[in-house]
Amino acid sequence: MEHAPSKNELMRRFELQLDGKTAVLDYVEQGADVLVFTHTFVPPELRGRNAAAILTKFALDDARSQGKKVVPQCSYVAVFMERNKEYAGLRAPTGSIL
Repeated sequence: MEHAPSKNELMRRFELQLDGKTAVLDYVEQGADVLVFTHTFVPPELRGRNAAAILTKFALDDARSQGKKVVPQCSYVAVFMERNKEYAGLRAPTGSIL
């Protein structure tokens, strides 16, 4: 990978720039303690390069470092969390999203 993922707080998304294209994982803050991961998008040119997994891992690690819980509204993030049990403790309790 050419660049490390980053958090764009202004746009409320995590980004990964590769070959002039940007993969993103959008989020919404739900109060002070919960992040709702709403959508992951990887441009067709970047698919098959593990971009979504890299973004998701970075985003979950960021949430953990801030002591926040996560609502995986995005189906990709939900499956990632199911497959990577080390992130199970980050899942926000049911009913955390308004």
